[in-house]
Amino acid sequence: MTQNVISLPLSAEQIDLVQKALEVLEQQLAGLISLSVDQRRELSKMGPKSEMFARKAYDVIAQSPEILPGTFDLKEFGADIQALDRLRPVLARLTALTQRGDDTEMALGSDIYGAALEAYRFAKLAGKGTALDELRAQASTRFKGQSRRRDETGAVPA
Repeated sequence: MTQNVISLPLSAEQIDLVQKALEVLEQQLAGLISLSVDQRRELSKMGPKSEMFARKAYDVIAQSPEILPGTFDLKEFGADIQALDRLRPVLARLTALTQRGDDTEMALGSDIYGAALEAYRFAKLAGKGTALDELRAQASTRFKGQSRRRDETGAVPA
């Protein structure tokens, strides 16, 4: 293989431990929710400036709770801020890990696909056979509708 961006030996025990760790995460973060596309669209979004305003509003209101109507849940307002502050560092780590996982998946896929193309070229050079016929059938499906590239002289590379 000419390309080998990554080698990642993973034992069955490692994968089992990761699966168990994910189960713990899912149990401990069972309160996380999923929103529909419509719900995401309808919700007010809190960016950095809005967050500064919201935190200041909480600080001011918490000093004078008597001005609020009885239906306003100041305790829940504070609990939401506290939950957000506790959750953000966890989500940042999960996001970084997910990005590394995505990059690793891409690198492994690239290594695998490059090796498959290289193996196919070697099989074509070796001649005909049942295995080559199967590969050729798969390749014709994969590359259907793509024109062959030509080099500067107009020749099609082998």
